[in-house]
Amino acid sequence: MRSELFGTLPDGTPVHRWTLERSGVRVRVLTYGGIVQSAEVPGGSGGAAPVPVALGFGDLEGYLAHPGPYFGALVGRYANRVAGGSFTLEGRTFRLARNNGPNALHGGECGFDKHVWDAEPTDGHGVRLSRVSPDGEEGYPGRLAVSATYTLDEAGALRIAYEATTDAPTVVNLTNHTYWNLAGGGDALGHEVRIAASRITPTDADGIPTGAYEDVAGTRYDFREAAGVGPGYDHNYVLDKGVTAAPVEVAALRDPGSGRVLTVSTTEPGLQLYTGDHFAPDLPFAPCAGIALETQHFTDSPNRAGFPSTVLRPGEVFASETVYGFSVT
Repeated sequence: MRSELFGTLPDGTPVHRWTLERSGVRVRVLTYGGIVQSAEVPGGSGGAAPVPVALGFGDLEGYLAHPGPYFGALVGRYANRVAGGSFTLEGRTFRLARNNGPNALHGGECGFDKHVWDAEPTDGHGVRLSRVSPDGEEGYPGRLAVSATYTLDEAGALRIAYEATTDAPTVVNLTNHTYWNLAGGGDALGHEVRIAASRITPTDADGIPTGAYEDVAGTRYDFREAAGVGPGYDHNYVLDKGVTAAPVEVAALRDPGSGRVLTVSTTEPGLQLYTGDHFAPDLPFAPCAGIALETQHFTDSPNRAGFPSTVLRPGEVFASETVYGFSVT
């Protein structure tokens, strides 16, 4: 494991890149935004070069110029959307930064993905990023002390463990926004996906849940058995397992051409499947060049009593873990 200077923000703040290597897997993480800048897996027998399987930019300027797709980012304080950019908690209404039409998205104008995090090595195979989100940041209540620890385990799986505490009631929903392409290039359409979810939370035209649960049986959203994924997905899947104390495997992505497989295990109750249909023309990646599998609590949970709660109170510890495993079939 090593750290190196990756770039400097316009205000002079340095950004470092941490490289984790184990069992043939190499993952690079930035202190800017907790971004997974790259992930490489073994290229096969015969000394083949490692294969890049995550979308990312080669320099800091790329992330500063193109923040919208959230390439590889640590997303918070609230991943996904909050309807109307507001919510009520314990009798108080909080107004959030609206950066997605009338709604708040992925933490606001300057969410966790646009801050430089403190970094320290863990056990030789990981790095712990931490920061304090002050009370009122992007409209969210409470001083939130948060950390995200990135580790490669003995099998070369990437484990991301999140923790947070607060000094006032607040809401928290954290995720990683890496786009995966197991072919190492081109588009990711034709990848096969399996998701252990019998329902989704349907949304309106602005991506806000209706509050209902919809069965996937007989629809294009049914990935309980592995099937090819096409364009047009940006949906939250209600994982059959619910919230768990330890990560449980809930999804797998496979590139039929190479046989490479990404498995996703998580403690979270939801997973957002996003096929990246809306990449801007000036990006070096075409639409659908990667598929995001964002483990999460549900969109707009602060305004939906019927969804799993995202409320965190003083004295409690928010804890969440997601594991990305790599293999070849």
